[in-house]
Amino acid sequence: MKVACVETSRTKDIKPFYVMDVLERAHAMEREGKSIIHLQVGEPDFDVPMPVRDAVCRAMYDGRTHYTHSMGTMDLREAIAEDYLKRYGVEISPEQIVVTNGTSPAMSLLFGALLEQGDEIILSDPHYACYPSFITFNGGVPVKVPVFEEDGFQYRAAAIREKMTGRTKAIFINSPSNPTGNLLSPERMRKIADMDVPIISDEIYHGLVYEGEEHSILEYTDNAFVFNGFSKLYAMTGLRLGYLIAPKQCMRTLNKLCQNFFISPNAVSQCAGIAALRECDAEVAKMKLIYNERRKFMIRRLKEIGFGITVEPTGAFYVLGNARHWSGDSYKFAFEILENAHVGVTPGIDFGQGAEGYIRFSYANSLENINEGMNRLERFIKERFGSR
Repeated sequence: MKVACVETSRTKDIKPFYVMDVLERAHAMEREGKSIIHLQVGEPDFDVPMPVRDAVCRAMYDGRTHYTHSMGTMDLREAIAEDYLKRYGVEISPEQIVVTNGTSPAMSLLFGALLEQGDEIILSDPHYACYPSFITFNGGVPVKVPVFEEDGFQYRAAAIREKMTGRTKAIFINSPSNPTGNLLSPERMRKIADMDVPIISDEIYHGLVYEGEEHSILEYTDNAFVFNGFSKLYAMTGLRLGYLIAPKQCMRTLNKLCQNFFISPNAVSQCAGIAALRECDAEVAKMKLIYNERRKFMIRRLKEIGFGITVEPTGAFYVLGNARHWSGDSYKFAFEILENAHVGVTPGIDFGQGAEGYIRFSYANSLENINEGMNRLERFIKERFGSR
């Protein structure tokens, strides 16, 4: 009997990650000798801060290359707890923290522990592209609540309540948000926290806020799970380090899953994480200043070109521009921009039906490249659609 490559019931409903389709085509075009401006991927263009680099080298020379505790070293978990106390005034025990090789494994752990077949997780629409995949792969059902540009893509509490059923296991929030770059207001977070179901909060973009202030869900409730990590704020994407904060009663289950499926997180990266939390404030502040300069420039240029931006994003490194007056097929439009303007952008449909007709832009690139990308995009729009 020959091996057959088939899709199982768990994989057939997982859609492609469309931004990777764009990136892979962009790379193919670069191999053909074309110059591509990459505004599609949410990866910091900075090198890791020097204290992180030093910590990696020290860890290697000191032989810190062996298995650690399955939930991460106590040193790192204590540093994370200290960071949440310093930033948000919330006290969490290091025993409530699971360190993982990036936040994606943390999502796999949580949904594997939380969901029975058919359980529901409430999501905003739009949302980070991969959330539904983690939920459905673990037997759950994503229940989508539309959020709107005129609200800054913030949840409306009444709309959440309309979607809640006896199968609702949690409400998922992400602030600052991917793809919108917008923050949930404290008032809305408080209303969501009061809904008597667990809250799952993805806080991976915390620290990258340029106007206003981000808040952890743990400021409002301890009936919550928090995802966070080091990839975005500390430009440590390749070091693959994240974590999950969970209620104490969940920790033995999460511990068992870690032992079976991951053994332990990367020992060297954990040493780097401690350095990031305790030694990198100055370098992070410099990166934030640069991001903010890029943010303001990109928003201004996108508006000049004709993209709709009703509420300006104030966090992460994304701008979600409304292009519905030009195209209702964002996937096709993104590839049209790539092939003709040689600018990589992300189609809004990647983030749910609520973002169809939008295009996401990332300013995790140099100001010089963003300027060139905006100029190319403006020329393409004028040639394709005429003057505004």
